Amino acid sequence: MNSQFIEALNELEKEKGIQKEIVLEAMEAALISAYKRNFNSAQNVRVDIHPELGDIHVYARKTVVEEVEDDRLEISMDAAHELNPRYQEGDIVEIEVTPRDFGRIAAQTAKQVVTQRIREAERSIIYELYIDRENDIINGIIQRMDGKFLYIDLGKTEGLLPLKELMPLDNFKHNDRVKAFITKVDNTTKGPQIFLSRVHPGFLKRLFESEVPEIYDGVVELRSVAREAGDRSKIAVHSQDSNVDPVGACVGPKGARVQAVVNELNGEKIDIVRWSADPREYVANALSPSKVTQVIVNEEDKSTLVVVPDYQLSLAIGKRGQNARLAARLTGWKIDIKSETQAREEGIQFDNLNEDTVAEDHEKRESETEM
Repeated sequence: MNSQFIEALNELEKEKGIQKEIVLEAMEAALISAYKRNFNSAQNVRVDIHPELGDIHVYARKTVVEEVEDDRLEISMDAAHELNPRYQEGDIVEIEVTPRDFGRIAAQTAKQVVTQRIREAERSIIYELYIDRENDIINGIIQRMDGKFLYIDLGKTEGLLPLKELMPLDNFKHNDRVKAFITKVDNTTKGPQIFLSRVHPGFLKRLFESEVPEIYDGVVELRSVAREAGDRSKIAVHSQDSNVDPVGACVGPKGARVQAVVNELNGEKIDIVRWSADPREYVANALSPSKVTQVIVNEEDKSTLVVVPDYQLSLAIGKRGQNARLAARLTGWKIDIKSETQAREEGIQFDNLNEDTVAEDHEKRESETEM
Protein backbone atom coordinates (compact mmCIF):
# COMPACT_ATOMS: atom_id res chain seq x y z
CA MET A 1 0.00 0.00 0.00
CA ASN A 2 1.36 3.39 -0.97
CA SER A 3 0.47 6.79 -2.34
CA GLN A 4 -0.16 5.29 -5.79
CA PHE A 5 -3.05 3.33 -4.32
CA ILE A 6 -4.50 6.55 -2.88
CA GLU A 7 -4.14 8.21 -6.30
CA ALA A 8 -6.00 5.27 -7.84
CA LEU A 9 -8.81 5.76 -5.29
CA ASN A 10 -8.98 9.44 -6.21
CA GLU A 11 -9.35 8.53 -9.89
CA LEU A 12 -11.98 5.95 -8.98
CA GLU A 13 -13.92 8.62 -7.14
CA LYS A 14 -13.90 10.86 -10.21
CA GLU A 15 -14.81 8.16 -12.74
CA LYS A 16 -17.24 5.98 -10.79
CA GLY A 17 -18.47 8.37 -8.12
CA ILE A 18 -17.19 6.04 -5.36
CA GLN A 19 -16.10 8.13 -2.38
CA LYS A 20 -12.53 7.44 -1.29
CA GLU A 21 -13.47 7.64 2.40
CA ILE A 22 -16.07 4.87 1.98
CA VAL A 23 -13.53 2.58 0.31
CA LEU A 24 -10.96 3.23 3.05
CA GLU A 25 -13.52 2.51 5.78
CA ALA A 26 -14.48 -0.73 4.06
CA MET A 27 -10.83 -1.67 3.69
CA GLU A 28 -10.11 -1.01 7.35
CA ALA A 29 -12.98 -3.31 8.36
CA ALA A 30 -11.82 -5.98 5.89
CA LEU A 31 -8.22 -5.75 7.09
CA ILE A 32 -9.29 -6.30 10.70
CA SER A 33 -10.91 -9.56 9.63
CA ALA A 34 -7.88 -10.46 7.51
CA TYR A 35 -5.51 -9.82 10.42
CA LYS A 36 -7.49 -11.99 12.82
CA ARG A 37 -7.84 -14.73 10.22
CA ASN A 38 -4.19 -14.82 9.12
CA PHE A 39 -2.53 -14.29 12.49
CA ASN A 40 -4.92 -16.31 14.67
CA SER A 41 -5.64 -13.27 16.75
CA ALA A 42 -8.69 -12.93 18.98
CA GLN A 43 -7.69 -9.54 20.36
CA ASN A 44 -9.41 -6.26 19.64
CA VAL A 45 -7.55 -4.42 16.91
CA ARG A 46 -7.90 -1.23 14.92
CA VAL A 47 -6.53 -0.69 11.42
CA ASP A 48 -5.53 2.77 10.33
CA ILE A 49 -4.87 3.73 6.69
CA HIS A 50 -3.28 7.11 6.06
CA PRO A 51 -5.64 8.95 3.64
CA GLU A 52 -2.75 10.58 1.74
CA LEU A 53 0.24 8.23 1.97
CA GLY A 54 -1.60 4.90 2.05
CA ASP A 55 0.48 3.63 5.01
CA ILE A 56 -1.23 0.91 7.05
CA HIS A 57 -0.87 0.34 10.78
CA VAL A 58 -2.53 -2.27 12.99
CA TYR A 59 -3.11 -1.45 16.67
CA ALA A 60 -4.11 -3.83 19.43
CA ARG A 61 -6.67 -2.21 21.76
CA LYS A 62 -6.36 -3.20 25.41
CA THR A 63 -8.23 -2.05 28.50
CA VAL A 64 -6.21 -0.84 31.50
CA VAL A 65 -6.95 -3.01 34.56
CA GLU A 66 -5.50 -3.62 38.02
CA GLU A 67 -5.21 -7.36 37.48
CA VAL A 68 -4.85 -8.87 34.00
CA GLU A 69 -7.00 -11.93 33.29
CA ASP A 70 -6.62 -11.99 29.49
CA ASP A 71 -3.49 -10.37 28.11
CA ARG A 72 -4.98 -10.30 24.60
CA LEU A 73 -7.62 -7.84 25.75
CA GLU A 74 -6.18 -6.25 28.89
CA ILE A 75 -3.03 -4.49 30.07
CA SER A 76 -1.87 -3.90 33.60
CA MET A 77 -1.73 -0.45 35.16
CA ASP A 78 2.06 -0.68 35.48
CA ALA A 79 2.56 -1.65 31.84
CA ALA A 80 0.22 1.11 30.72
CA HIS A 81 2.09 3.71 32.78
CA GLU A 82 5.33 2.71 31.06
CA LEU A 83 3.72 3.85 27.85
CA ASN A 84 2.04 6.91 29.31
CA PRO A 85 1.78 7.80 33.00
CA ARG A 86 -1.60 9.48 32.42
CA TYR A 87 -3.43 6.21 31.75
CA GLN A 88 -6.10 5.32 34.32
CA GLU A 89 -8.07 2.14 34.98
CA GLY A 90 -10.67 1.58 32.25
CA ASP A 91 -8.76 3.56 29.58
CA ILE A 92 -8.02 1.98 26.20
CA VAL A 93 -4.38 1.58 25.23
CA GLU A 94 -3.41 1.10 21.59
CA ILE A 95 -0.23 -0.84 20.84
CA GLU A 96 1.04 -1.21 17.29
CA VAL A 97 1.16 -4.85 16.19
CA THR A 98 1.53 -4.43 12.41
CA PRO A 99 2.99 -7.70 10.97
CA ARG A 100 5.98 -7.46 8.65
CA ASP A 101 4.26 -9.12 5.70
CA PHE A 102 0.95 -7.36 6.23
CA GLY A 103 1.43 -5.38 3.01
CA ARG A 104 0.82 -8.48 0.89
CA ILE A 105 -2.39 -9.27 2.76
CA ALA A 106 -3.42 -5.61 2.52
CA ALA A 107 -2.92 -5.60 -1.26
CA GLN A 108 -5.10 -8.70 -1.71
CA THR A 109 -7.76 -7.27 0.57
CA ALA A 110 -7.66 -3.91 -1.22
CA LYS A 111 -8.26 -5.60 -4.55
CA GLN A 112 -11.27 -7.48 -3.19
CA VAL A 113 -12.77 -4.43 -1.50
CA VAL A 114 -12.29 -2.13 -4.48
CA THR A 115 -13.74 -4.72 -6.87
CA GLN A 116 -16.76 -5.16 -4.61
CA ARG A 117 -17.26 -1.40 -4.25
CA ILE A 118 -17.01 -0.89 -8.01
CA ARG A 119 -19.61 -3.60 -8.53
CA GLU A 120 -21.91 -2.04 -5.92
CA ALA A 121 -21.45 1.42 -7.40
CA GLU A 122 -22.27 0.22 -10.91
CA ARG A 123 -25.37 -1.55 -9.60
CA SER A 124 -26.42 1.62 -7.81
CA ILE A 125 -25.89 3.72 -10.94
CA ILE A 126 -27.95 1.28 -13.03
CA TYR A 127 -30.70 1.20 -10.41
CA GLU A 128 -30.89 5.01 -10.25
CA LEU A 129 -30.95 5.15 -14.03
CA TYR A 130 -33.87 2.75 -14.43
CA ILE A 131 -35.92 3.54 -11.32
CA ASP A 132 -36.56 6.93 -12.93
CA ARG A 133 -37.89 5.12 -16.01
CA GLU A 134 -40.41 3.00 -14.16
CA ASN A 135 -43.78 3.22 -15.99
CA ASP A 136 -42.04 4.19 -19.20
CA ILE A 137 -41.35 2.47 -22.52
CA ILE A 138 -37.95 1.01 -23.34
CA ASN A 139 -36.39 -0.70 -26.35
CA GLY A 140 -34.13 -3.71 -26.22
CA ILE A 141 -32.85 -6.80 -28.01
CA ILE A 142 -33.85 -10.34 -27.08
CA GLN A 143 -30.75 -12.21 -25.90
CA ARG A 144 -32.23 -15.48 -24.70
CA MET A 145 -35.37 -17.07 -23.34
CA ASP A 146 -36.46 -19.87 -21.05
CA GLY A 147 -39.74 -21.28 -19.78
CA LYS A 148 -40.56 -18.12 -17.80
CA PHE A 149 -38.86 -15.07 -19.30
CA LEU A 150 -37.50 -13.35 -22.35
CA TYR A 151 -34.17 -11.78 -21.35
CA ILE A 152 -33.85 -8.36 -22.97
CA ASP A 153 -30.55 -6.55 -23.48
CA LEU A 154 -31.25 -2.93 -22.50
CA GLY A 155 -27.70 -1.71 -23.05
CA LYS A 156 -26.40 -1.25 -19.49
CA THR A 157 -28.30 -4.16 -18.00
CA GLU A 158 -30.83 -6.90 -18.70
CA GLY A 159 -34.63 -6.70 -18.52
CA LEU A 160 -37.01 -9.55 -17.70
CA LEU A 161 -40.10 -9.90 -19.87
CA PRO A 162 -42.31 -12.66 -18.40
CA LEU A 163 -43.96 -14.85 -21.02
CA LYS A 164 -47.34 -14.09 -19.41
CA GLU A 165 -46.73 -10.39 -20.15
CA LEU A 166 -46.54 -11.03 -23.91
CA MET A 167 -49.53 -10.38 -26.18
CA PRO A 168 -51.18 -13.40 -27.82
CA LEU A 169 -49.74 -12.65 -31.27
CA ASP A 170 -46.24 -11.75 -30.09
CA ASN A 171 -43.73 -14.11 -31.71
CA PHE A 172 -40.22 -12.95 -30.91
CA LYS A 173 -36.95 -14.68 -31.71
CA HIS A 174 -33.34 -14.33 -30.61
CA ASN A 175 -31.88 -10.90 -31.57
CA ASP A 176 -35.32 -9.42 -32.36
CA ARG A 177 -35.84 -5.84 -31.24
CA VAL A 178 -38.69 -5.44 -28.77
CA LYS A 179 -40.49 -2.50 -27.23
CA ALA A 180 -41.94 -2.95 -23.72
CA PHE A 181 -43.24 -1.14 -20.64
CA ILE A 182 -41.20 -1.04 -17.41
CA THR A 183 -43.56 -2.19 -14.67
CA LYS A 184 -41.13 -2.50 -11.76
CA VAL A 185 -37.47 -1.98 -10.88
CA ASP A 186 -36.19 -4.00 -7.90
CA ASN A 187 -32.84 -3.40 -6.21
CA THR A 188 -31.71 -6.90 -5.22
CA THR A 189 -28.46 -8.30 -3.82
CA LYS A 190 -27.65 -9.55 -7.32
CA GLY A 191 -28.20 -6.11 -8.80
CA PRO A 192 -31.20 -4.29 -10.28
CA GLN A 193 -33.98 -6.42 -11.78
CA ILE A 194 -36.12 -4.68 -14.40
CA PHE A 195 -39.49 -6.25 -15.12
CA LEU A 196 -41.21 -5.54 -18.44
CA SER A 197 -44.67 -5.97 -19.95
CA ARG A 198 -46.43 -5.63 -23.28
CA VAL A 199 -49.95 -6.20 -21.94
CA HIS A 200 -50.00 -3.49 -19.28
CA PRO A 201 -52.48 -0.63 -19.96
CA GLY A 202 -49.59 1.78 -19.38
CA PHE A 203 -47.90 0.38 -22.49
CA LEU A 204 -50.80 1.56 -24.64
CA LYS A 205 -50.80 4.95 -22.92
CA ARG A 206 -47.08 5.49 -23.49
CA LEU A 207 -47.37 4.44 -27.13
CA PHE A 208 -49.95 7.16 -27.72
CA GLU A 209 -47.77 9.69 -25.91
CA SER A 210 -44.90 8.85 -28.24
CA GLU A 211 -47.10 9.12 -31.36
CA VAL A 212 -49.28 12.12 -30.44
CA PRO A 213 -47.38 15.37 -29.78
CA GLU A 214 -50.48 16.96 -28.27
CA ILE A 215 -50.53 14.31 -25.51
CA TYR A 216 -46.80 14.66 -24.88
CA ASP A 217 -47.17 18.46 -24.67
CA GLY A 218 -50.14 18.23 -22.31
CA VAL A 219 -52.66 19.83 -24.64
CA VAL A 220 -54.56 16.55 -24.97
CA GLU A 221 -54.93 14.46 -21.83
CA LEU A 222 -55.33 10.69 -21.89
CA ARG A 223 -57.74 10.30 -18.98
CA SER A 224 -58.33 6.55 -18.88
CA VAL A 225 -57.33 3.27 -20.52
CA ALA A 226 -59.15 -0.07 -20.57
CA ARG A 227 -57.38 -2.90 -22.31
CA GLU A 228 -57.73 -6.54 -23.21
CA ALA A 229 -54.30 -6.95 -24.71
CA GLY A 230 -54.05 -8.31 -28.22
CA ASP A 231 -57.79 -7.97 -28.82
CA ARG A 232 -59.35 -4.61 -28.07
CA SER A 233 -58.79 -1.45 -26.04
CA LYS A 234 -60.55 1.81 -25.28
CA ILE A 235 -58.95 5.12 -24.38
CA ALA A 236 -60.69 8.29 -23.18
CA VAL A 237 -59.14 11.60 -24.17
CA HIS A 238 -59.82 15.22 -23.28
CA SER A 239 -58.50 18.49 -24.70
CA GLN A 240 -57.36 21.40 -22.56
CA ASP A 241 -57.72 23.61 -25.65
CA SER A 242 -61.20 24.04 -27.12
CA ASN A 243 -59.60 24.51 -30.54
CA VAL A 244 -57.97 21.06 -30.45
CA ASP A 245 -60.06 17.97 -31.14
CA PRO A 246 -58.65 15.28 -28.82
CA VAL A 247 -60.00 12.34 -30.83
CA GLY A 248 -58.75 13.78 -34.13
CA ALA A 249 -55.32 14.43 -32.62
CA CYS A 250 -55.02 10.78 -31.56
CA VAL A 251 -56.28 9.45 -34.88
CA GLY A 252 -53.87 11.66 -36.81
CA PRO A 253 -53.77 12.58 -40.52
CA LYS A 254 -55.37 9.71 -42.45
CA GLY A 255 -55.28 7.66 -39.26
CA ALA A 256 -51.47 7.53 -39.25
CA ARG A 257 -50.98 8.02 -35.51
CA VAL A 258 -53.43 5.41 -34.27
CA GLN A 259 -52.30 3.02 -37.00
CA ALA A 260 -48.72 3.23 -35.75
CA VAL A 261 -49.93 2.15 -32.31
CA VAL A 262 -52.11 -0.61 -33.79
CA ASN A 263 -49.12 -1.92 -35.77
CA GLU A 264 -46.98 -2.11 -32.63
CA LEU A 265 -49.79 -4.02 -30.91
CA ASN A 266 -50.16 -6.55 -33.73
CA GLY A 267 -53.53 -5.30 -34.92
CA GLU A 268 -55.19 -4.73 -31.55
CA LYS A 269 -58.41 -2.75 -32.10
CA ILE A 270 -58.50 0.63 -30.37
CA ASP A 271 -61.57 2.75 -29.65
CA ILE A 272 -60.78 6.42 -29.03
CA VAL A 273 -63.60 8.17 -27.18
CA ARG A 274 -64.12 11.65 -25.86
CA TRP A 275 -63.95 12.00 -22.07
CA SER A 276 -66.67 14.00 -20.34
CA ALA A 277 -67.32 15.11 -16.78
CA ASP A 278 -70.97 14.25 -17.39
CA PRO A 279 -71.31 10.49 -16.73
CA ARG A 280 -74.25 10.26 -19.14
CA GLU A 281 -72.21 11.57 -22.01
CA TYR A 282 -69.07 9.73 -20.94
CA VAL A 283 -70.77 6.32 -20.70
CA ALA A 284 -72.53 6.88 -24.03
CA ASN A 285 -69.22 7.74 -25.66
CA ALA A 286 -67.50 4.75 -24.07
CA LEU A 287 -70.02 2.33 -25.61
CA SER A 288 -68.97 3.33 -29.11
CA PRO A 289 -69.43 2.19 -31.79
CA SER A 290 -72.99 1.44 -30.67
CA LYS A 291 -75.75 4.07 -30.60
CA VAL A 292 -77.19 5.02 -27.24
CA THR A 293 -80.76 6.23 -26.73
CA GLN A 294 -80.38 7.30 -23.11
CA VAL A 295 -78.17 6.86 -20.05
CA ILE A 296 -79.88 6.86 -16.65
CA VAL A 297 -77.46 7.50 -13.79
CA ASN A 298 -77.62 6.28 -10.19
CA GLU A 299 -75.09 8.37 -8.29
CA GLU A 300 -75.43 6.41 -5.03
CA ASP A 301 -73.96 3.15 -6.27
CA LYS A 302 -72.20 4.69 -9.28
CA SER A 303 -74.21 2.63 -11.75
CA THR A 304 -75.90 3.45 -15.04
CA LEU A 305 -78.77 1.98 -17.01
CA VAL A 306 -78.16 2.38 -20.71
CA VAL A 307 -81.01 2.13 -23.20
CA VAL A 308 -80.07 1.35 -26.79
CA PRO A 309 -82.11 0.72 -29.95
CA ASP A 310 -83.13 -2.93 -30.28
CA TYR A 311 -80.89 -3.56 -33.28
CA GLN A 312 -77.90 -2.07 -31.38
CA LEU A 313 -78.15 -4.30 -28.29
CA SER A 314 -75.66 -6.95 -29.40
CA LEU A 315 -73.23 -4.28 -30.65
CA ALA A 316 -73.43 -2.36 -27.36
CA ILE A 317 -72.77 -5.49 -25.32
CA GLY A 318 -70.12 -6.77 -27.72
CA LYS A 319 -68.77 -10.24 -28.35
CA ARG A 320 -68.72 -12.12 -25.01
CA GLY A 321 -69.68 -8.83 -23.34
CA GLN A 322 -66.37 -7.21 -24.28
CA ASN A 323 -67.66 -3.78 -25.37
CA ALA A 324 -69.72 -3.27 -22.22
CA ARG A 325 -66.94 -4.65 -20.02
CA LEU A 326 -64.30 -2.32 -21.46
CA ALA A 327 -66.67 0.66 -21.27
CA ALA A 328 -67.31 -0.03 -17.59
CA ARG A 329 -63.60 -0.29 -16.84
CA LEU A 330 -62.87 2.84 -18.84
CA THR A 331 -65.47 5.00 -17.10
CA GLY A 332 -65.43 3.43 -13.65
CA TRP A 333 -69.25 3.15 -13.77
CA LYS A 334 -71.31 -0.03 -13.64
CA ILE A 335 -73.21 -0.37 -16.90
CA ASP A 336 -76.48 -2.28 -17.38
CA ILE A 337 -77.62 -2.30 -21.01
CA LYS A 338 -81.20 -2.82 -22.15
CA SER A 339 -82.89 -2.53 -25.51
CA GLU A 340 -85.72 -0.03 -25.96
CA THR A 341 -88.24 -2.89 -26.04
CA GLN A 342 -86.87 -4.34 -22.77
CA ALA A 343 -86.97 -0.92 -21.17
CA ARG A 344 -90.62 -0.37 -22.15
CA GLU A 345 -91.60 -3.83 -20.90
CA GLU A 346 -89.99 -3.08 -17.54
CA GLY A 347 -91.67 0.33 -17.34
CA ILE A 348 -88.43 2.28 -17.62
CA GLN A 349 -88.98 5.84 -18.78
CA PHE A 350 -86.60 7.12 -21.44
CA ASP A 351 -86.54 9.78 -24.14
CA ASN A 352 -87.21 8.53 -27.64
CA LEU A 353 -84.86 10.10 -30.11
CA ASN A 354 -86.14 10.58 -33.65
CA GLU A 355 -84.34 8.71 -36.41
CA ASP A 356 -82.59 11.82 -37.76
CA THR A 357 -81.11 12.61 -34.34
CA VAL A 358 -80.06 8.98 -33.83
CA ALA A 359 -78.39 8.86 -37.24
CA GLU A 360 -76.59 12.14 -36.60
CA ASP A 361 -75.44 10.96 -33.17
CA HIS A 362 -74.22 7.64 -34.58
CA GLU A 363 -72.28 9.39 -37.32
CA LYS A 364 -70.65 11.67 -34.77
CA ARG A 365 -69.62 8.77 -32.52
CA GLU A 366 -68.20 6.77 -35.42
CA SER A 367 -66.05 9.74 -36.38
CA GLU A 368 -64.66 9.72 -32.82
CA THR A 369 -63.84 6.02 -32.87
CA GLU A 370 -60.98 4.17 -34.53
CA MET A 371 -61.43 0.42 -34.72
